[in-house]
Amino acid sequence: MVTSDRQANPTAQVVDFSNTEIAFAHKSDGELRRTSWLFRLMNKAWLVSTGGSFGLWLNSTGISLFNPLIRATIFKQFCGGISLEDSTEAIKHLQENGTMSVLDFGAEGNVKDEDFDRTLEENLKAITYASTNPGVPVISSKVTALASEEILEGFQTGKLKTQAENDAFSRVQARVDKLCLAAWKNGVAVFIDAEETWMQDTIDHLVKVMMEKYNKEKIVVYHTYQLYRKDKLDSLKADHKEALEKGYILGAKLVRGAYMEKERERARVKGYPSPIQETKEDTDRDYNEAVRYCVAHYETIALCNASHNQESNLIQAQLIAEKGLPRDHSHLNFCQLLGMSDHITFNLAKAGFNVAKYVPYGPVKVVLPYLIRRARENSAVSGEMSRELSLIVSEMNRRGLN
Repeated sequence: MVTSDRQANPTAQVVDFSNTEIAFAHKSDGELRRTSWLFRLMNKAWLVSTGGSFGLWLNSTGISLFNPLIRATIFKQFCGGISLEDSTEAIKHLQENGTMSVLDFGAEGNVKDEDFDRTLEENLKAITYASTNPGVPVISSKVTALASEEILEGFQTGKLKTQAENDAFSRVQARVDKLCLAAWKNGVAVFIDAEETWMQDTIDHLVKVMMEKYNKEKIVVYHTYQLYRKDKLDSLKADHKEALEKGYILGAKLVRGAYMEKERERARVKGYPSPIQETKEDTDRDYNEAVRYCVAHYETIALCNASHNQESNLIQAQLIAEKGLPRDHSHLNFCQLLGMSDHITFNLAKAGFNVAKYVPYGPVKVVLPYLIRRARENSAVSGEMSRELSLIVSEMNRRGLN
């Protein structure tokens, strides 16, 4: 009997992240050229730093003079649209290329109850939209878009003393519960983002309550683990044990983390040990171990590997192949940001894995802080060209566009 290489070795050619033809098949020549031009600009650190600071200042003053330019360039690259309806084309385009969408209303840093309630209503609209769109299985939300940082930190430190403060926290709980209940009723899942350590214990508490309430029979609520923290691999395992004891599915979205410098500086100023891993290698080690742990317990953990790290994605793909697990199992997922790491997303999709793009949306003014972070993230990559740009250039060469 003749066996193919793939039958003999289930991990052989599981996925090829170097295939730029597949990675950029969804882009026309014109779109590829525009993306190349944009990433070249974002590789100029001085331009991103100066322009980003200026853009945030303009945003804070309500000046929208440059918003049309932003919408035609960086917004178009990293956002689905200014509204749910405006994002439909991007969602459809992703679905046609085997990729799902995670809707993320781009609000953050709210401070007033009316802002929190408005964001909640936007999230509820997204759930309703997702319930009728097979290309959108998940929405994402930040608790700081639904609650003040002061109240979240106050609950964590036990400093909510007044009736008004405790009432404010009760309203936070009610908003989070309303969000998760709507998701449960509509057959949609919710990613709850991780945030800074000084409010994360509060978020942990809120999310665990929601998982115990809504994850009994299916995955609805996902917790987020930032593996650049020294304690989060142990937290993942402890939370899994707790979920098993209480009889619910643990939702685990894995990320490396987003607040490293901020965390280290606060620890230095306040004189406590930094919660952040000492080296990138330490973070990579814990992240990859978390992936292995979740795949090993895939029946009781719903995993979303939300990483732009090629090795971490390959590890999960290979484990799924080695174990002979269904590549489209609802508990085995991958996710990257819209406009980034297309070589990972679309090659995973082509290989039959569950993969999605985070699709932020909202008015330019609302999502501008998010956009500037994306630009700064790309400009911080060392070398003359970032990984993103080098792959785009490779595809342009393949197409004979240079």
